[in-house]
Parts: sequence; C-alpha cells; structure tokens
Amino acid sequence: MQTPAVRSPAVAGRFYPAKPEALARQLDQYLAADAGAPEKTEAALGCVVPHAGYMYSGHVAGAVFQRLPARATYIILCPNHTGRGVPLAIMSKGEWLTPLGAARIDSDLAESLLQSCHLLMEDAKAHEDEHSIEVELPFLQRSVGAFTFVPIAIGVSRFAALEALGYGMAQVLKSAANPALIIASSDMNHYEPDDVTRVKDRKAIDQILALEPAGLYEVIRKEDISMCGYGPAVAMLTAAKELGATRAELVRYATSADTSGDRSAVVGYAGMVIS
Repeated sequence: MQTPAVRSPAVAGRFYPAKPEALARQLDQYLAADAGAPEKTEAALGCVVPHAGYMYSGHVAGAVFQRLPARATYIILCPNHTGRGVPLAIMSKGEWLTPLGAARIDSDLAESLLQSCHLLMEDAKAHEDEHSIEVELPFLQRSVGAFTFVPIAIGVSRFAALEALGYGMAQVLKSAANPALIIASSDMNHYEPDDVTRVKDRKAIDQILALEPAGLYEVIRKEDISMCGYGPAVAMLTAAKELGATRAELVRYATSADTSGDRSAVVGYAGMVIS
C-alpha cells in the first residue's frame, strides 16, 4: 500500500512564524473581531482571501476567516506561482503540515471532484513549493480546529476550463450532505503605484460583487490587472452562483503600502465573502 503524501511547510518562518506559540498569537490578533463587526455569514458559500506574508495581508485574511462559519471541509483553490506540474492540479490523499499540526486532505471529496471535473489531474509537484494554500491553513486551524480540505492549484488561463472547474465543484457540492466552503486564494494587482492599484483593484472587486465570473475574467484582461488568483476567483464564483449565491461583500481591502509606507510599487489585498 502506498504511503499517503505528507507535505511539509514551504514558507514557515518567511510568510508566517515558524514557532507554534508565535503563530498562534499572531493569528489570534488577526482573527479578533473588530468592535461592532458583523456576525458570521452563516450562508457563506465561498470567499476570496489574500495569501501574502502575514505582516502585509494577515489582517485582511483574518477579517474574512473571522466571518466564515465553521465547516467540516473546504476546497481551497490557488494560483500556481511556480509553473510546476499540470494545469489543474489536485492532491487527493495525505496531509499538509503547518507549525500548528497536520491538516488532512478529504480523500472522498477529492475523488468526487476528479470524477466530476475531468480536467483535474492528480499532481503533488504543483503544490510542493506553492505558498498560496499553505498560508491559509493556519487560519483554519486556529479558527475552526478540526477540518479537512482539498487543495487545487490552477495554472490554466482559459475561461472555459475555469468555468468547467466551477461547474464540476458545484455538481459535487449540490449532492453533499455537508457541503464544503470554497476558498479562492488570491492577491490583487501587483507592483504598480498605490493609486493605480486601487483603481484597478476596484474594477475587479466590482465584478466579484456583481457575481460576474465572466466579467471578472474580461476586466482582468482589458485593464491589465495582475490579480494572480483570478482563476481561482472565477471558478469559485461560477460554483457559488450554481449553488445559489445571491450576494458578495467586500470585508476588507488594503495594499502593502498600508504596512510598508512605500506607495511606489504595491500589492493589493481584498477579502470578500460570497453567500
């Protein structure tokens, strides 16, 4: 019998603290509800959450995770920054380690997704050094506790493929007794001046708020918006609409300039909940 894969952390100590105690303290700060903050969005079907180093985007990610209801399992979609592996890469077995412990892959859900979306292929190589799912797991470990998840890395840019993935996820989740929540891991526009990035990001955000996956895809191209996880966002929006989503909310927005003070070349971060 083949031993299930165990993925070790790739960016602990760089994107977030490597020591469990320090990581837990930092997460608790990010997950603390603001005074007067809305209650959890119990009807949440999906979200967009950033994946930069916690010092830059942790407060945005925490605001989203603080709003999400606890689920038994999650589908986490991310861009493939490394370019390794297949275009739509899933891991269906094993566990991922973080300083807070092990997060187990939901093998049954992963197998159902492989059957429903034939573009998906088993591939651990695409996930080996990819940070954009890894940084989300500690938030779930701290806010939810026990959960399983399915990781999918997206390196394809064709709308038809992203839409097919969205429909495939929705088909599986429609028949699930306890449907998974879909997390789209994405930062927004990259390495342009703060004022330019905020304008570009608003155009992408408006399409997500309108629940328009095709509109998001088109504005990314038309306006040259370097949103790394637009693929995950398009697939998540497609699935959420199929599952009955009627609204999206911008929970928090920031750019790296809010931390660094350097407004010459920033990255944008948007946290959004779809329900």
